[in-house]
Amino acid sequence: MSSLLNGLLIFILLYLPLDLFVKSHTIGITIGAIQTTLFGNADEFLDPMNKSVFLEFVHMQIFFLMMLVLTLSAVYIRLLHHKTNTILSMNLFILFALLTPITLTATYFYSDQFTTIYLASFFAWHAIALLMTLRSLWELNLAA
Repeated sequence: MSSLLNGLLIFILLYLPLDLFVKSHTIGITIGAIQTTLFGNADEFLDPMNKSVFLEFVHMQIFFLMMLVLTLSAVYIRLLHHKTNTILSMNLFILFALLTPITLTATYFYSDQFTTIYLASFFAWHAIALLMTLRSLWELNLAA
């Protein structure tokens, strides 16, 4: 079982930076890039993102996020249920992960001021997921 968990955790370690790479090349990872992608730029003759394309993008992101949250949470709770800060890190991870697609959708449909919250929650859940993955690998392989 430990080899399966190691493989899953290594896959998550690969997924997190690749997700950043993909987001930086699709929607952007800066406020200006995201707003230009979503709303276009008349000066540069860039069209805004089509509503159906946006909804498809968010739908895929929700699916991948849900799978990552559920699998990483299950492994993390199983390995570190006796450690301090497990509940806090789990709750923050889930909160920021849920906030990410919600605030991106709010940015597109309501106000571009949600972009900052989207970026903060996006980077926060990535950082927490990275720490949870590394901590789980440590507990699985190196802890006494």
